[in-house]
Amino acid sequence: MKKGNEFNIFLTICFLTLFIPGCVIVRPPKLTTALVTEIGPSGATGGGFVTSDGNSDILVRGVCWSTKKSPDVKDPRTTDGYGEGVFTSNITDLKSNTLYYVRAYAVNSEGTSYGNQVTFTTSLYSGPELTTTSITGITQTSAISGGNITSDGGVPVTARGVCWSSTKTIPDITDSKTTNGSGTGVFTSNITGLTGNTTYYVRAYATNSQGTGYGAVLQFKTSPLLPSVTTTQPASTSTTTGTGGGTVTSDGGATVTARGVCWSTSANPTVTNSHTTNGTGTGTFTSNMASLAVNTTYHVRAYATNSAGTAYGNDLTFTTDPLTVSDNDGNTYNVIRIGTQVWMKENMKTTKLNDGTAIALTESSSAWSSLTTTGYCWYGNNASNKAAYGALYNWYSVNTGKLCPAGWHVATDNDWLTLKDYLGGELVAGGKLKETGTSHWSSPNTGATDEYNFTALPGGWRTDAGTFQNINGFGYWWTSTSISPNVWYRHIQNDSEKLFRATNNENYGMSVRCVKD
Repeated sequence: MKKGNEFNIFLTICFLTLFIPGCVIVRPPKLTTALVTEIGPSGATGGGFVTSDGNSDILVRGVCWSTKKSPDVKDPRTTDGYGEGVFTSNITDLKSNTLYYVRAYAVNSEGTSYGNQVTFTTSLYSGPELTTTSITGITQTSAISGGNITSDGGVPVTARGVCWSSTKTIPDITDSKTTNGSGTGVFTSNITGLTGNTTYYVRAYATNSQGTGYGAVLQFKTSPLLPSVTTTQPASTSTTTGTGGGTVTSDGGATVTARGVCWSTSANPTVTNSHTTNGTGTGTFTSNMASLAVNTTYHVRAYATNSAGTAYGNDLTFTTDPLTVSDNDGNTYNVIRIGTQVWMKENMKTTKLNDGTAIALTESSSAWSSLTTTGYCWYGNNASNKAAYGALYNWYSVNTGKLCPAGWHVATDNDWLTLKDYLGGELVAGGKLKETGTSHWSSPNTGATDEYNFTALPGGWRTDAGTFQNINGFGYWWTSTSISPNVWYRHIQNDSEKLFRATNNENYGMSVRCVKD
């Protein structure tokens, strides 16, 4: 065969090999060897980069090393995965102060390839080797640990201790740490300045001229904190009872086993004083206090107990209901609680404001109608009406804010609205407030039940012309709430069970009921 024909056949074979589908040439891998880093006396870090798999999967890759040149896979080697790309190798079991040769390798179906050769020399000395001591003596703010330095790495240990952090899972000597002498062996560390109910990570450390070595990281949690609790504003519910409570906002890291309120006539009561027990755990609770003294101020604090101890909320006060209250004239009034309110059971009779200022007794009709200052009278200018019905006051007396005893006030429009709503609404409230029978009320005294002992009586009123009207048929009570140019008042009638709401001018004379502040 002629040479020209042979050459053409060769080209044809090459063409078919390259371009016919399924016909691929497999070559050895291509790779480079990484420089060796983190060199110690017995170990180092190497690796490589497989840049081409040679059209066949990389079955294994790694580095091999020897004290002789051109190490291969028959020498000590690592196995670091497969495929192309960068890989890292841990080179171990080395001799100190020794020159080593390293090459990366990669194996595919065509064979084994090696990267370029690099060299490194192991160090003569190493960092210390040590362990971390178990954590003991844990409190809210401290714990005890330490370590055991089993090897100084060939050079003296100049510093040792433990380091810790609540935010880093692997603490180091840039975090909080102790300093516990030098040299090898066992040492103890007192960990202080901690926060309760907090997780910490700690490990021993030791430093020599080659660097700092660390023991294993240990984890511990400080002891629970006291619970966090706030006190609900307490209130009287009768002459001898009250209500309160609180909210446990945090258990401090341990179960709240008891909670409630404690009270005393002195500030800052504790569970050694009178107290309630209202369940366990966090959240809001309500407490009922009993066996209290009449008209007495009590200090109240919520409390919560866990394994760390007992915590208390803020100190708040309340005063139990009085049985009676007296004005500046020496008149004594019985007291009645209706819902959340404490009312006087009788109409006001005082002739003085609570600062001792006299209120003008005004009997003349003309003088009454022209008054622009305080004034009072008895119905019909007959003092015998004082005992049952009390006095009739113009609104100038009410507006002083001093008509009721200290700690009390003339019922506001809102006070009456609250009372009305509690009694079931205006259509029935009047009947529930009226004294029963016809000793004072004219027949038919419709719907009168007096079921809350308010004992409303029909004291009548004095008009702005100075005339007296409607005793035994109507009761009228000022509020302290003006609605310009008039003032709100309430009235009840003998022929209705309704509680009426209306307005009138300041020169009318009406009864007054006081409400405890």
